[in-house]
Amino acid sequence: MVKTGFSSVAGVTLWALLVLALVAPGCHCAKKPNSAARKEDVPYIKCGVCERIASELFHQVQKKQAQISPKKISEYQIIEIAENVCNLKKEEADWILKIDLVENGNKLELVEQDAEGICNTECKTIERACQEVMGYSDTDVAEYIYKSKPQLDSLVEFLCKDLTSACDAPPPPLPKDRTPGEAFMPKPMKDAEMEKIMRSMEGLPGAPGMKMYSRDELMNMKNFGEDGEEEEEDDDDDSFPSKLGSVLRNKQEQKPDWKKSVVEGIKTTTQALKRHATKASYRLNRWWNGLRKPAPTKKGKKSEL
Repeated sequence: MVKTGFSSVAGVTLWALLVLALVAPGCHCAKKPNSAARKEDVPYIKCGVCERIASELFHQVQKKQAQISPKKISEYQIIEIAENVCNLKKEEADWILKIDLVENGNKLELVEQDAEGICNTECKTIERACQEVMGYSDTDVAEYIYKSKPQLDSLVEFLCKDLTSACDAPPPPLPKDRTPGEAFMPKPMKDAEMEKIMRSMEGLPGAPGMKMYSRDELMNMKNFGEDGEEEEEDDDDDSFPSKLGSVLRNKQEQKPDWKKSVVEGIKTTTQALKRHATKASYRLNRWWNGLRKPAPTKKGKKSEL
């Protein structure tokens, strides 16, 4: 068994179990309904979405500037905001989760709610409209914000009429036979907290692409935490616990204190990660110090008179 492969699986497993144990034991985040954007609704909301994008860019840039003050926000930081504002996997796009699409006569309006909602068809539709508006214009609008420092109305004009054509013409009227969208459903607080924790863990070692499962789903998984066949006798890495799958499968038979096992496993994993980070830092310092040392000068021989 390859140690690196097992270590990666073990790290992901322990992080997932820790979050489940501490935050939401009964979370059903993995059972989200399969929802797709309604492409036919995009033309009715495109202009409204563009105006919301401009508003979010304006306020998020201001917020970022306040966080790093007295330093000035860089163009790269603004580009990063513009790149993520239409990506539901990023924090910059959380505004989409608070929007409800409401029919008002022959119009489809964007109505902001007090709390985030469960992301279904309407949420995906807004995301798609946002991505169609931005396209490849994220760097252009970021450059405009960085250099011109516009007010909100000027930013809306630039993004929605000059840079794109999102608001060149009024949106078309809604067809009378349009099927209404789903009702806005506020997201449970535990689910919202869980998603924020998972998003904050994306950059951590051993925790990429994590998914949420309920406790029952974890217990019903076969070979959970194992990499291929059970060859635990070949794994002599004391930095990570073995038999993760066996611990979970034997829960019903022996009923061990699984919370204690998770905590101990997390401690072991954390210590191992710290050791690896220390070694990497030490090697990097040696390499950097080697670069900074001046090259030895060769003494020239004195010419014989």
